[in-house]
Amino acid sequence: MLDAVGEEGYGQTSVRTVLDRTGLYRQAFYDHFTDKLDCFLQAYDEGMRRVEALTVGAAEVEASWRGRLRAGLAALLGFLDREPNVGRALLVEVHPAGPDALAKRDAAVARLADYLDLAREESDGSMPAPPIAPEAVAAGIHSVLHARLAAHRDGEFQRLLPEFMYIAVLPYFGPEEASAELRLSGR
Repeated sequence: MLDAVGEEGYGQTSVRTVLDRTGLYRQAFYDHFTDKLDCFLQAYDEGMRRVEALTVGAAEVEASWRGRLRAGLAALLGFLDREPNVGRALLVEVHPAGPDALAKRDAAVARLADYLDLAREESDGSMPAPPIAPEAVAAGIHSVLHARLAAHRDGEFQRLLPEFMYIAVLPYFGPEEASAELRLSGR
């Protein structure tokens, strides 16, 4: 479902599309799902579990917030490079899927914002981030990914890591530390 939606769009994907791609019989589909939307929402949940497990798994081996964020973002961006159709389904095609899908996407962005705000625990307080910082950074990352996925600019996500690290580090640690993130990549 996610691959089909990411490739063809939510509106153009039908139950028949899913049946043709999976080899399922119509009755088998309806034994598990009430309709296309139900299938999409369940696939969305599974897709987000996969992405979050991947990012958390990559991050948990790092000791610092910045290290965990860098590893998690790298895992996410690598996933989008490998599976852009699934990324499109998770970030772009939620709009035509409706309010339940958007609520799931919004909850995922809120979880990212909550994680970003853990930086306060490691910052020395000399650069107090405004309360809106985690929401703004998460929304900015989402917006860039959404725009590139919607434009089918596939295969270029991993190179966004230094810039994403810059904007995530800036409100908590200041411009020198944020610039250091760009230098890690040779920029």
